[in-house]
Amino acid sequence: MLYKIELENFYSIREAQVLDLSVSPSLEDTRGRFAAIFPGSTIRTPKVVAIYGANASGKTTILRALHFLSSFISSVNVESTDFRQPVYTFNDEESRGKPIRLAIELGGITNPQRDEVDDFKPEFGTLRYELVLRAKDGKIERVLWEAMRQRPNGTGRWQRVFERTAEGDTISVKDSDVFPMVGLKHLLKTLRPDASLISTYAYFNHPTAGFYRETASRVSSNVDRRWDFISGDNALLGFIGQQPELLKRLNRDLSRIDVGIEELRIEHIPHLGPQGRFLHSGLHEEMPWELESRGTQAFVRLFPQLAFVFDKGGVALVDEFDTLIHPLVLPEILRWFYDNETRNPLDAQMWLTCHSATMLEDLVKEEVVIAEKDSAGRTRIYSLMDFKALRRDDNLYKKYLGGAYGGIPVIG
Repeated sequence: MLYKIELENFYSIREAQVLDLSVSPSLEDTRGRFAAIFPGSTIRTPKVVAIYGANASGKTTILRALHFLSSFISSVNVESTDFRQPVYTFNDEESRGKPIRLAIELGGITNPQRDEVDDFKPEFGTLRYELVLRAKDGKIERVLWEAMRQRPNGTGRWQRVFERTAEGDTISVKDSDVFPMVGLKHLLKTLRPDASLISTYAYFNHPTAGFYRETASRVSSNVDRRWDFISGDNALLGFIGQQPELLKRLNRDLSRIDVGIEELRIEHIPHLGPQGRFLHSGLHEEMPWELESRGTQAFVRLFPQLAFVFDKGGVALVDEFDTLIHPLVLPEILRWFYDNETRNPLDAQMWLTCHSATMLEDLVKEEVVIAEKDSAGRTRIYSLMDFKALRRDDNLYKKYLGGAYGGIPVIG
């Protein structure tokens, strides 16, 4: 479970911002909103993280950072000419000459190099991944620092897994028992200055690197439109049509949340490709995809992303969660993440941005993050947990709209 993120000089974030979503062990949780950051931990974190703020306040920047790190670690770019995920510093003269700094902390397995042993018993704790890089014109010029650390059982000092530094054209790496490089240091010659050590060594079948890359790949995101096929819905329909079980799950939920829809049927038509047809009760003919409501289309686009993390136990990054989807459907999707019995047995998380203030009536303060931008264009981020006087019975909806927490547009 992801519980902490640190950002500095990344898009609209100039000064270092730290967002720690650790939830107190003493807080009662009757609805299953929180999950232990690793099995057996007393520290928990929300399964749903909702980011609020005015337009252009930097909400998406938080999701973009998580998506960037996931792509950077999991992409196999050993032989490619450049890393395609764009990355920018804060847009002023001083910041453009400074490095970008990113870090995340999460719970996970701390002995992954033994996962192929027959009697393997996973040991859990906390992991910290740090990345410092220099960027220009939206591209990585050089990774200045990349490191993974761990705390077995989530206690004690951080222990090195690996540390990668750059001095001029020389790349140096310190390994560990968890990330051994015996007989593999020659692979440093293949390590590009703009590539991840994890992705590079995973490419050459380093077991620990492969484990970390696979973990990073369990992030689904619509920030780069990978799961949002607005410009090519045929690709979406083709993807769903090739997975009968996914289509079955989708139809089960469509019939619950969309009045009158009995089934989405997908067929391949020569020269046209996959075509979606909606069967509505009471209608003589099926409704083609392009004539279906935009809200239903948005739900279908979102569904594979959610199904992916429920199956993998990963993190869904959903930008503009409330766009087009009915306000009464939004809380239902939140409840899916709270449902460990049938929907979310692997404790998948969802980080989302939205504007729908009414959804605050279905959230608690541990789940709410605010992004606010000052007159100089600098974003700061904070959790409602930072408001110590905020009581459990306070109406988040009314107080947010009243400006008590910030993050609302100032008109006029």
